[in-house]
Amino acid sequence: KKNYLSSKGASIVFIASIMGMLGQSGKTAYCSSKGALIAGCRSLALELVPKKIRVNCLLPAIVQTEMTKKLFSSLTEESVSSIVSMHPMGLGNPEDISNSCIFLLSEASSWITGTNIIIDGGYSAF
Repeated sequence: KKNYLSSKGASIVFIASIMGMLGQSGKTAYCSSKGALIAGCRSLALELVPKKIRVNCLLPAIVQTEMTKKLFSSLTEESVSSIVSMHPMGLGNPEDISNSCIFLLSEASSWITGTNIIIDGGYSAF
């Protein structure tokens, strides 16, 4: 049986959503599923710490992707403007999320486990 873990351990990063902490009307199933991932991350972090495996979770708000573009194309300009205005720093870019993921996967985060990092451009500050 091969052991693929390094002697320094490993890192798992889940990507949930800020909606798992805040909630929003009409999005009960989505918010619940993300909340479950957030809670599961904490429990799994405690289970895997003896194996030197860190487990953390990223909580982004809306990120500009092809899926977001498609969604916005089906909305009125007023609706899109309202959504964007809820993000004081503007909508995120995929790199905003990937950079945080790189950090959590690196040795630079070797003493971080069971945490949720909010990456939402100020959305949750409202």
